[in-house]
Amino acid sequence: MDIVSKQITIGAEGFSDIVNITEEIERFASDSNFSEGLIHIFPIGSTASISTIEFEPALVQDMKDKLEEFAPHDQTTRHGETWGDDNGFSHMRATMMGSGITVPLHEGEPVLGTWQQVVIINHDNRARERRIFLQVLGK
Repeated sequence: MDIVSKQITIGAEGFSDIVNITEEIERFASDSNFSEGLIHIFPIGSTASISTIEFEPALVQDMKDKLEEFAPHDQTTRHGETWGDDNGFSHMRATMMGSGITVPLHEGEPVLGTWQQVVIINHDNRARERRIFLQVLGK
């Protein structure tokens, strides 16, 4: 087994903007030249999540609406009062969704369903350049 690592940067708007990064994951898998293994995808920072979704506009909006119901952006938080950055909601959303995911690599390709895309979600209250650490353990 060998390990290949890479960091990528993706621009994302704030307030749980969902960005499809499937092509970047597929390119990384291909560049690794591994046929079998595991790809770990991890956002660097405490206000972002990596997940999978059917990246379709109506479902993306439904997801954003549910995240707003779960942790409203205008709800006062102790974190916001402590630091004055008003982004406590973004930390809660990221924590509850989890940070990174691991995707199997089989026959040189990430194992994803037909309608399953890998996304990064920027929960912060502003646009950001999100750094994502990719690592494949494979052969």
